[in-house]
Amino acid sequence: MSHPHPCLPGIANIKDEMVAIRRQIHAHPELGFQEEATSELVATKLQEWGYEVHRGLGKTGVVGKLVKGTGTKRLGIRADMDALPIVEKTGLEYASKHHGKMHACGHDGHTAILLAAAKHIATESTFDGTLHLIFQPAEEGIGGGGARQMIEDGLFDLFPCDAVFGLHNMPGYSSKQIGFLPGPFMASADTIRVTLRGKGGHGAIPHKAIDPIVAGASIITALQTIVSRNIDPFEPAVVTVGSLHAGEASNVIPETAHLLMTMRAMTPATRKTLQTRIQDLIRLQAESFGLSADIQFEDPYPPVVNHAAETAFAKQVLVDWLGEDHLIPDLKPLMGAEDFAYMLEQVPGCFLFVGNDGEMGGGCMIHNPGYDFNDEALPLAASYWVKLTEAFLK
Repeated sequence: MSHPHPCLPGIANIKDEMVAIRRQIHAHPELGFQEEATSELVATKLQEWGYEVHRGLGKTGVVGKLVKGTGTKRLGIRADMDALPIVEKTGLEYASKHHGKMHACGHDGHTAILLAAAKHIATESTFDGTLHLIFQPAEEGIGGGGARQMIEDGLFDLFPCDAVFGLHNMPGYSSKQIGFLPGPFMASADTIRVTLRGKGGHGAIPHKAIDPIVAGASIITALQTIVSRNIDPFEPAVVTVGSLHAGEASNVIPETAHLLMTMRAMTPATRKTLQTRIQDLIRLQAESFGLSADIQFEDPYPPVVNHAAETAFAKQVLVDWLGEDHLIPDLKPLMGAEDFAYMLEQVPGCFLFVGNDGEMGGGCMIHNPGYDFNDEALPLAASYWVKLTEAFLK
């Protein structure tokens, strides 16, 4: 059975305006903590619609506050604003005008969704309480997580929330559906930088050198045994070496080799096991080759763990509004990471998925130079934020 894209009449009336805003943001992508034009656009719109606007949290973050009635409940809804360092290859008329920067993850869509909801809520919704709309920089982790920076700058001290919600578009699911999953939903992520330091020498006289490339190759192979032999097969975990850089010439053994890795886990216990085994394996393998190893863990993201009560509430809002046909069926955890996890460590809440059509594996996934946010998903998602706000702050 085919369903139209449902949305509230007030959202339908402003769809074209919000799609234009989304495409304007898409054409002018900005990397993490550089979202100056995007922040200015968001702040200007929120002020125009009557929100009290606060700027500067997390450098370029924006928070819009709206109070109606005398209720004491406080709701937070978050959207991310940053782009990725990718050369866009969509060929769209609104494609990126900044070479090497691209909205390849749909944050332009997330921002436009929350702006559409913001306008409707300010002009047409009635509720009793306080709404905080959180427009966050630097979700992609370039220069550090924007969520963590906003929190460290006092986000929830200045704007206390009883619950906080966020969303992400996801290709492979219908843009007519929204998905919810309580408990562990997305993985932790740790970036690991490794420097193997040996002894340089002539490629024809290897016994006079200590080769970090051979050691690196052995370490990379050995790292693959951690998930297969140290982690419970029923526990999701990933160890990936994404970069190995060493040497410049065919006949020179370099002094150093550099590995860049990512590590993913769904639970703190698995994450700790991975951290311990990775360090032990690299250090001891390096020693067996006569090298030293410097191991640095950077930009850690905790796992996204949705709170049961808030997730049940968020799901029920959709079911009460549209029925179960608009739920993503059998939503499963994802090994991708998301710094909304930091907010869920501070405040109960739920991170949810909005379908973006396409096909996982066969279509265009996020972080791809051919990706574009599906504008047909915008009205449903914006309407959902309106319904959630009205239900939470009734």
